[in-house]
Amino acid sequence: MPKKRKNRGRAKRKGKGREGYTYCSNCGARIPRDKAIRVERWVSLVDRQLEKELKKQGAVIFRKKVVKEYCVSCAVHYGIVRIGGYAERLAREET
Repeated sequence: MPKKRKNRGRAKRKGKGREGYTYCSNCGARIPRDKAIRVERWVSLVDRQLEKELKKQGAVIFRKKVVKEYCVSCAVHYGIVRIGGYAERLAREET
């Protein structure tokens, strides 16, 4: 059977061994940790408009880093990643 992707859709390095599992933040599917799409976002507890006004006055606003891991299907559905076509993969391999 032909191989569609060089890395088979995983970020494993040679000699690393078996990778652990994680769960999708959206649907709860169990996926390998190296296959999960990881998204890090900074979230403020204060409303955007209020935050702007407070910053003008010189206040320091606390922000928290939120890390979410998505399975491939959820990441595609929510627009985090896009589906790459066959021609796009060929162009990537040539360069």
